[in-house]
Amino acid sequence: MKVTLIAVISIIVGFTTGFAQTSKNTAAPTALSAIKETDLKKDLYEMASDHFAGREAGTLDELKVSMWWADKLRAAGLRPVGDDGTFFQFFSIKRNRIATNSTVTIGTESLLIWKDVLVAITTPAKVTAPIVFVGNGSKSELDRVDVKGKVVAIQATPEGLNLNVSLWERRYMGYVLNKYRTELINRGAAAIIFITDAAGEQSWNQVLPAMKRGLYDIEGGPNAVAASVLPVFWLHNSNVNMVKNEGAVFNATINVEQFDYPSVNIIGKVDGTDKQLSKEYVLFSGHQDHDGVRLAYGTDSIYNGADDNAAVSVALLAIARAFKASPGKRSALFVWHGAEERGLLGSKWYAMHPTVEKNSIVAVLNGDMIGRNNPDSAALLGVQPPHRNSSELVTMALQSNNEGPKFKLDTLWDKTTHVEGWYFRSDHLPYARAGYPAIFFTTLLHPDYHTPMDEAKRIDYAKLKRMTDWMYRTGWKVANASKRPALEANFKLER
Repeated sequence: MKVTLIAVISIIVGFTTGFAQTSKNTAAPTALSAIKETDLKKDLYEMASDHFAGREAGTLDELKVSMWWADKLRAAGLRPVGDDGTFFQFFSIKRNRIATNSTVTIGTESLLIWKDVLVAITTPAKVTAPIVFVGNGSKSELDRVDVKGKVVAIQATPEGLNLNVSLWERRYMGYVLNKYRTELINRGAAAIIFITDAAGEQSWNQVLPAMKRGLYDIEGGPNAVAASVLPVFWLHNSNVNMVKNEGAVFNATINVEQFDYPSVNIIGKVDGTDKQLSKEYVLFSGHQDHDGVRLAYGTDSIYNGADDNAAVSVALLAIARAFKASPGKRSALFVWHGAEERGLLGSKWYAMHPTVEKNSIVAVLNGDMIGRNNPDSAALLGVQPPHRNSSELVTMALQSNNEGPKFKLDTLWDKTTHVEGWYFRSDHLPYARAGYPAIFFTTLLHPDYHTPMDEAKRIDYAKLKRMTDWMYRTGWKVANASKRPALEANFKLER
């Protein structure tokens, strides 16, 4: 796989000879010894401890770990680059939640929301319409009845779905919806009721916490949820006869309540040494939050997020110490984003509201989950079109891997056809969309992903050290190159 990647990249990257020569001649990083496995382990055990209760965004636990980070950065000698001379850039999370005064009835039967029926879309809705049952929702079933203005009841089925994905139980209901949504919108349905199959019953308790929590975004997000979105509900199979009764009428009044919560980005820098280039920044990116306290696995309900993403958080601190020991020509900027698990909210906010001049950020090196799986494997995303937005930045990262850890690089997870869509699930994405050269370092998913089992004792610290070295080596090249890595012309993601 490694040979294939290098061979392909040498053809498709298309960097200029002059740039390649410049990046190759960049001096070797001088402070690798400042990155210590013992420091990474000590910091990670502290950050991913039960003391911070999973660092859920919008809670006191996220704010508590943010104060801890500020102390760490101050001790490491970083300069604050947040608001008002602090390490903090606060922003508001906009939360939308189904209100307790919402009601759902079928005929004369009142249904308890969350127990008898799930409200799958967090949007205001007022529905009064007859129910039509269309079996498994095949085209022939839909063609035999007019569903316009009606509530369409469908027996869920995994047919046609690829469930070979991480946490499929939490994603199943969304996949089922995606099978039918466009067709039913086009046919003018008033709402959808899905009847659970066996997979749907497995999914029910897994999706329940997220559905009850609702939607989150920053200002300009779903704070004003469109009322035109098609309402979607899930009903237990044991109640299927309710929707099969001829003439049954569905009534729903779904109200949405809104809240603001504080979250925060932590930002520090190490100044560069060159009079002109020090005004530019290489941005190292990670997120500090995780899932907090949630559905228990056995007796453990704290989602410590050791790999996701304490691993990158402590790696960034180690890289900062290295730059402090030996600064590059350009300045190094470090951003620990809040509320990534709420939908990349901290990076969305910072990409729109950077605390330095936007055009002074020359590249974004993001990491997410870099401490697990095979000791010699890793992945770099943003390498293959259409995800590649800077060939020159990719070249620097690949050269740094070849000069340093020599990981065998996976090429599948960066493809548009990969079922996980991994490129779209970490903090480099808002930066890439905003026009910053951006790449994504990762060692990919594992069975403990988003469970309480993602704990500090399961991290491969030798591998974490090598991944940290790789990110540092790449950042060092960017910090000392004679020119900034260029953006690809006409860069456009597939979605």
